[in-house]
Amino acid sequence: MLLIGPPGSGKTMLAKRLITILPQPSFEESLEITKIFSAAGLLTEKELLVGARPFRAPHHSISDAGLVGGGATPRPGEISLAHNGVLFLDELPEFKRNVLEVLRQPLEDGYITIARSSMTITYPASFMLVAAMNPCPCGNLTDPRKQCRCTYTQILHYRSRISGPLLDRIDMHVEVPSLRYRELSGRRTGVSSETVLELVRRARHIQKERFSSPTKTNSGMSNREINIYCSLDGESRALMEMAVEKLGLSARAYHRVLKIARTIADCDGGAPIRASHVSEAIQYRSLDRNIV
Repeated sequence: MLLIGPPGSGKTMLAKRLITILPQPSFEESLEITKIFSAAGLLTEKELLVGARPFRAPHHSISDAGLVGGGATPRPGEISLAHNGVLFLDELPEFKRNVLEVLRQPLEDGYITIARSSMTITYPASFMLVAAMNPCPCGNLTDPRKQCRCTYTQILHYRSRISGPLLDRIDMHVEVPSLRYRELSGRRTGVSSETVLELVRRARHIQKERFSSPTKTNSGMSNREINIYCSLDGESRALMEMAVEKLGLSARAYHRVLKIARTIADCDGGAPIRASHVSEAIQYRSLDRNIV
């Protein structure tokens, strides 16, 4: 997920709260997390088993070795320390290009292989990537109360720091609007984390019943499984065809939209994918649309 919005709109807060609506890790998942933390030397003497999903938020100055792992005797990097949890990259365009590009393989495969002259080590790296960025260099492009000072060329250059292949691997581009005073000071509350967590649990249960090992969730579906479980009716197919033509979606982005639509339908109780589910999934591809 990529959160896009002006400074102060709550992108970082949303990312940190995400861990509260994820189910507790199973014993097998906790064991995997514990092994990685032990290999990295991060376990305390009193901590025998890590029972919570990790949330890792490295600074944008991190090196590629710090992110994927490395050293004479390769140790796990941040992407492995985020295994079965969340990896949060704030100010995504500020990360070095070569650092971001190393994310492509683990996002696809769920593991990272570190090769050295004396050994080759493979660490698990199945994490939920959450990134945040401003819509433009000055940050005011989508803020109705402030004027953007950036030129079209500057915006293009800023966003080009994130390569197309990496953006293709991010399922959702979510716009986060700035909040007005009445929204900040009002007493009205939204849906509680407990309610959303229960919705996530039900959707995960549906997916557990749907798949056999090794696939666990919709995000891990193969192309064959997408064809089986993401079938579209006539209205949904016409909507998807129009989106592919107008937005120029790649085959990878097309499949990711289908997976998101399947998940939205699962949150609807496991219903067949309808046009409303496809329409909502397409809305989460904002960077595939025009900038201005």
